[in-house]
Amino acid sequence: MSANNLQLDANGKLLHFLSIEGLNQQILTEILDTAESFTSVTDRTIKKVPILRGMTVANLFFEASTRTRSTFELAAQRLSADILSLDVNTSATVKGESLLDTIHNLQAMQIDMFVIRHPDSGSAHFFAQHVHPGVSVLNAGDGQHEHPTQAMLDMYTIRHYKQDFSQLRVAIVGDIMHSRVARSQIHALNLLNTAEIRVIAPRTLLPVDTESLGVHLYDNLEQGLLDVDVVIMLRLQKERMRGALLPSEKEYFKMYGLTQERLSRASPDAIVMHPGPVNRGVEIESSVMDGSQSVILQQVSFGISVRMAVMSMIVGQSGLQAKA
Repeated sequence: MSANNLQLDANGKLLHFLSIEGLNQQILTEILDTAESFTSVTDRTIKKVPILRGMTVANLFFEASTRTRSTFELAAQRLSADILSLDVNTSATVKGESLLDTIHNLQAMQIDMFVIRHPDSGSAHFFAQHVHPGVSVLNAGDGQHEHPTQAMLDMYTIRHYKQDFSQLRVAIVGDIMHSRVARSQIHALNLLNTAEIRVIAPRTLLPVDTESLGVHLYDNLEQGLLDVDVVIMLRLQKERMRGALLPSEKEYFKMYGLTQERLSRASPDAIVMHPGPVNRGVEIESSVMDGSQSVILQQVSFGISVRMAVMSMIVGQSGLQAKA
């Protein structure tokens, strides 16, 4: 069964959230609209709504994470769920237990929703194939495949500042080959009818199928940034690299680091984004990251509302209840 069929029910509603690929514009727009309805929750004295009351959400992070794990936990808390966060470093998987046995044992604890990050591509899909009916899986990043909730909080950030995707030039800069975020972003930008998507990277950091994703390729940063409205910087995924794909970080910054001078080639009101963690002085200089065009911290804030939206849609609840 494809990831698309697996994550949607017969009526096209979300059962799991595994991948942007295979979804449609209607679902993405519903996620963005639902997230917007949740933004007011963060301004309340009591930052909770009862949508997941009585349900248990298990966070299974087999890779290190700060922003994603924290915002998923806050999202579940604000939806009134009970939360189980598994410390993988002390879990039975370290002792040799298979992922399938881990699934079965956790389901015996009556878990309702799993949030999983795993170094193997396709792991979230595998997890979703083996959970009980009525149990949902959210992909918090699987190998080099996808990171769909990060892409959606990025889309929310772009819509918040720029409104109309059909008028935008968006540039994604950096380590495309090893970035699950970039693949999800490209799928989402295409579904939302973005006018132009540019990918800017050294050839050694581009997967062979990049052009088939419907993007324009650049290996020169100055040329690629000309007149763009959104600049999304990516970090070098050194932990996933095999072999010497780059001469040095210093040389990379010289060619592909975002400086104030290079940013001046973009539209005057262009926004700068980064999914994090940021390596200052490698992919972006501090003056740009801390400057007026940077919306990097706002992305983190929006991530809570977007993850609340996905969770609420999976259990069939409208985000409009957040205003009740």
